[in-house]
Amino acid sequence: MLALGSLIGSGWLFGSWEAAAVAGPAAILSWVIGGLIIGIIAYNYIELGTMFPESGGMSKYAQYSHGSLVGFIASWANWISLVTLLPIEAVAAVQYMASWPWQWASFTHGFLANGRITSQGLLVVFAFIIIFTLLNYWSVSLLTRFTSFISIFKIGVPLLTITLLALSSFHPGNYGHSLATFMPYGSAPIFAATSVSGIIFSFNAFQTVINMGSDVKKPQKNIGRGIAISLLISAVIYILLQSVFITTISPKLLAAHGWQGLNLNSPFADLAILLGIHWLSVLLYMDAFVSPFGTGVSFVASSGRALQAMVSNNHIPKLLGKLDEKYGTPRVAMVVNALLSMVMVSIFPSWGTLASVISTATLIAYLTGPITVISLRDMAPDFKRPVKSSLLRVMAPLSFVLTSLAAYWAKWPTTVEVIGVIFLGIPFYLFYEWRSGWASTLKQLKAAAWMLVYLLFLSLISLIGSSEFNGLNWIHYPLDFVVIIIGALGFYAWGINSHIFSKYFRRAARVNDKVKMPRQ
Repeated sequence: MLALGSLIGSGWLFGSWEAAAVAGPAAILSWVIGGLIIGIIAYNYIELGTMFPESGGMSKYAQYSHGSLVGFIASWANWISLVTLLPIEAVAAVQYMASWPWQWASFTHGFLANGRITSQGLLVVFAFIIIFTLLNYWSVSLLTRFTSFISIFKIGVPLLTITLLALSSFHPGNYGHSLATFMPYGSAPIFAATSVSGIIFSFNAFQTVINMGSDVKKPQKNIGRGIAISLLISAVIYILLQSVFITTISPKLLAAHGWQGLNLNSPFADLAILLGIHWLSVLLYMDAFVSPFGTGVSFVASSGRALQAMVSNNHIPKLLGKLDEKYGTPRVAMVVNALLSMVMVSIFPSWGTLASVISTATLIAYLTGPITVISLRDMAPDFKRPVKSSLLRVMAPLSFVLTSLAAYWAKWPTTVEVIGVIFLGIPFYLFYEWRSGWASTLKQLKAAAWMLVYLLFLSLISLIGSSEFNGLNWIHYPLDFVVIIIGALGFYAWGINSHIFSKYFRRAARVNDKVKMPRQ
């Protein structure tokens, strides 16, 4: 329930509209591609999650195989994405509030202007972030009860919306009558939509199960099971929602405005009103609170544990990893994350921009997953593996390639801007290396060279890549994909041969030693 409560968040409220605006009816393929990419990425993390069922696992795995610098980069990128997730859920709720049609709620119309949250709306967003944090402040058990209750509502409303809209308005001709009308903007936007329209972001929440690993009962079974079931259910729901969105739109409205001209601040609620299903629009306005609320609350826990886990890398203040003795929650980390979330939403006050930033930062963190899981196969063949993936030697490089492509699809300058934010963390790392007397800095740099150079490579390709992805068009589409695939395979080979034995590997051995293997 924790994973599903995170997965069905604001992505369903806005993703279909955003994707259709980018790719037209072909957006349905974007959801399939996005789901497959995240599913393949998750395949790698299921083995890691069951090997090391611990709090904040996503922030620790890379250091086990490649030392502190790679671990720091991965955890920093993952943390940036999680901190940005808190405000995007609050923004979703406030954006739907701004469309409330009732006379008594006219004051909410000032929360949004030109698709961006206003200063007045920001205050409401801040209030939501504070509430998200307070619900996590006392205990995990409170969080679990809360998300279990909300998950039922969050699944039911999208399914009801799919059914009622499909029965009320069905225009299959909106898919087009030829390849040109199915893909009105070409094939490149199909790929771009996966990163810039919130599709990758919508599937991203599987990592909640990983980061809460120490709180999962029977992790050797339930981590993999929870990820697989929640991803499958959410993929089906998201694809059906996109299909219904495409076929519900009036052909006259499409003829007048086109897919890119549809101005829907509250997409599904607006459609319900246009079709005269006013009670459904009321339910959707309610769900605009509930869905983001459940996801936001879940990710306060996940981001808090991610920041707490970064302390184990010994390159951020230890105060951030302090657990409350009575409630067992990382309260200091939660407060810091809440404050930084408010800063992030002040800089990026729109749902679409936040979704793109989250997707890119998350994908960069995911680059280390396949490298780590294969490296640990070579470094520690005797480690306990409750789930040993038989196809990993194929799925790991495939995951690395697809993650690289998806990061590129976020377009210039977003890809480079997020990579720049990740590099901003390096001075913190170097400060703590200086405090330790540069004891193993050279060794860590050698182990991380592949990652540092690869981020520069992705930045360069984003700049000189095709115009379809806002590059200088020195490399035309789809040749830019070929360049990234070849480059990714080369850096993958470099990465899996750069692992090192360190104190973090010894720590991994101690964690793995406590793992209970499932009965045969």
